[in-house]
Amino acid sequence: MPTVMLINGAPASGKSTLARLLAQDRAMTLVLDVDTIRGFLTDWQEAPTAAGLAARQLALAMCEIHVSAGHDVIVPQFLQRAPFIDELGAVARRGGARFQEVCLMSSAEQAAAQFAARSQSRDPNHQAAQMLQSGPGATAVGGLHEAMCDMVSRRPQTICVRCVPGDVEGSLARLRAATRETQ
Repeated sequence: MPTVMLINGAPASGKSTLARLLAQDRAMTLVLDVDTIRGFLTDWQEAPTAAGLAARQLALAMCEIHVSAGHDVIVPQFLQRAPFIDELGAVARRGGARFQEVCLMSSAEQAAAQFAARSQSRDPNHQAAQMLQSGPGATAVGGLHEAMCDMVSRRPQTICVRCVPGDVEGSLARLRAATRETQ
């Protein structure tokens, strides 16, 4: 049975890194990074909210196709509201896949420090996050973390995994163990 796994977590928590590493466990697993898809939309910076919503719809369509072919999909995406999570779950059910909702947990202080530490990264997604975070009216990373944790606290099906900055192997081991236990 294929699996659709959402890896939620604060910005800079290691979602994409862990998704890529976890994907190596099974052939043909699609790591579906919504921020990367958004970056493929021309002039997305002019309307980042609309572009983000369009990227999510594209991601859902890609997920549905891949799951229908019997393959796993991992979606590393920071979320502080439930609708996209519920849409991913619906795609998984329609495709006969298991849905796992994971959240990488750290403190708000760790989240802010990790986000600041990658501020000079040349990765296009990291640069985009910096641009959005420095825009007018942007919520501080600590506030984003708080909103995410508040949402997760109301979703008992979420698998919470402690993520330790700099300990990629340990975080990956905890992620593998936690998701194996819920299969």
